[in-house]
Amino acid sequence: MTSSNDISFRLPRSRRSVPRARALLHSVLGDWGVDQETLGSAELVLSELVTNALRVPAPGDRQVGVRIIRSVADGLLRLEVSDAGGGRPEVREPREDETGGRGLLLVAALAQRWGCEERPAGIGKTVFAELKAPDIVVGPAVREVAAVLVGADQEVRVWGQWRTVTRVRRDQGGGGARPYCWSSTRARPYGCIRRNR
Repeated sequence: MTSSNDISFRLPRSRRSVPRARALLHSVLGDWGVDQETLGSAELVLSELVTNALRVPAPGDRQVGVRIIRSVADGLLRLEVSDAGGGRPEVREPREDETGGRGLLLVAALAQRWGCEERPAGIGKTVFAELKAPDIVVGPAVREVAAVLVGADQEVRVWGQWRTVTRVRRDQGGGGARPYCWSSTRARPYGCIRRNR
């Protein structure tokens, strides 16, 4: 893919991570001018990929990585979800009486292409899906996305590097906003997120 922009974030191994991933995707794709149909398909695909990553046996301290990539020139949207678990996802045909097992069938039906790649570090895998997004718009090459919720022991990307949150401090800010601040492992503040009440 050429002329692409991407957004990356990590999520804890918690079922609350699925709606968080959808919310961030919805925000990003709204800014990229993606139509409602593509947005709905992308939300469903990302939900399935994150859910599968959370179900894979992996150490509890390992997080799930999400990457959203756009290629304006190719009119493509690529969703990647990385986990530290072993194995490779396989599409299966569930019986009629089974309530689960249809996630990858949905991904295969909605995506133009999907697959699985080994992670560069050799631990775990990255599952990706590419969707057609002909209406995606050109935007800035670099974009800052504020985290909505940050907790201790989570990781945030600051100035191009992943930092582990050591503590979260809630201070009463002026103007009816509460800044949420984080520190790196060096105990030096890197920034604040303001959230209106």
